[in-house]
Amino acid sequence: MMSLIIGIGAVLVLTIFYLIFKVGKLVSIAKGKQAYDVSKSNGIHATLFIVFLITGLGLFFWYSWTYFDKYTLPVASEHGAVTDTLFWISMVVVVAAFVIISIIMFVFLYQYQYREDRKAKFYPDNHYLELAWTVVPAIVLAVLIFTGLSAWQDITSPASKDAEVVELVAQQFAWTARYPGVKDEALGNYNFQLIDPINEFGLDLTDKNSFDDFKSLELHIPAGKEILLKIRAKDVLHSVFLPHFRVKMDAVPGMPTQFKFTATHTTKQMREKLGNPNFNYEMACTEICGRGHFSMKMPVVVHSPEEFEEWKKAQEAWLKQNPSYLDKVPAGLREAAMISAGIPLENAIASGVVGSQSVSVK
Repeated sequence: MMSLIIGIGAVLVLTIFYLIFKVGKLVSIAKGKQAYDVSKSNGIHATLFIVFLITGLGLFFWYSWTYFDKYTLPVASEHGAVTDTLFWISMVVVVAAFVIISIIMFVFLYQYQYREDRKAKFYPDNHYLELAWTVVPAIVLAVLIFTGLSAWQDITSPASKDAEVVELVAQQFAWTARYPGVKDEALGNYNFQLIDPINEFGLDLTDKNSFDDFKSLELHIPAGKEILLKIRAKDVLHSVFLPHFRVKMDAVPGMPTQFKFTATHTTKQMREKLGNPNFNYEMACTEICGRGHFSMKMPVVVHSPEEFEEWKKAQEAWLKQNPSYLDKVPAGLREAAMISAGIPLENAIASGVVGSQSVSVK
């Protein structure tokens, strides 16, 4: 109740002040005085607007030029160069419009400041001016939009058959990569119902292509070859962000997504380019996916094609690291699974995963 009374009182006080102001204005008009007295500060303010214009634009361009390298990342992908070009073209258009509008606005404030000997001119409309500021922005926007759409269609078009396929699986709060083995160069199927603490991918071991798939806690990719990232999430919404490659794609539970790109600089080449021997690429999550979001990042290593193939050959198949899952493989495929995964046959027999009579050594 007290709050209501205070609120009503405040409204009444404001109403009284407003009425006093209106009465004072009417009295000054009745006495033949002007309703508004323009002091010398009006001219000072007009001059200060020009000072602000020159100082503001000067600082804007000085900071942009001086610290350009501080807020821009070097690009390391083919489509990233196209994306950056479109971005800077858009920035030129926007900055040009900003500068022109700022100059016109502040110069008009100074030039048309109030003077007693000057009256405002009634200027109802100008069809040519209206046509110009409608047609010109429409043409500029149309060029930007259609150019961007063309680039977007190229970026999101299907990957080539020779693309290196990598699966990225997101979970709170880590990334895991799955690669096809060098024997079949094809990722095996997965089934989310098969996911458990060890089989984090949900590998479907009834598919022979999954036998030589291997796991990595780092993203390794070759330079100069198209990469197709197959992305999925196991729990909440995450997002794949590779800033130097201009890649950003959400990882959505129950809805696999993908992104293709071609890296142009190996890690070694980028270190030489930046003059920083400690430089490393990195993948981060750009969706706030929980308390551990800040720690959800993954090292990225870009190799030459030859180095990448050597790295792949040195990796162990997931099934070799987890031979107890051989019992999930259909009996008729276990020998093929062991061969593909590189599991010694005698070890599998000794562990009891397969019987000595169930396979034949060739």
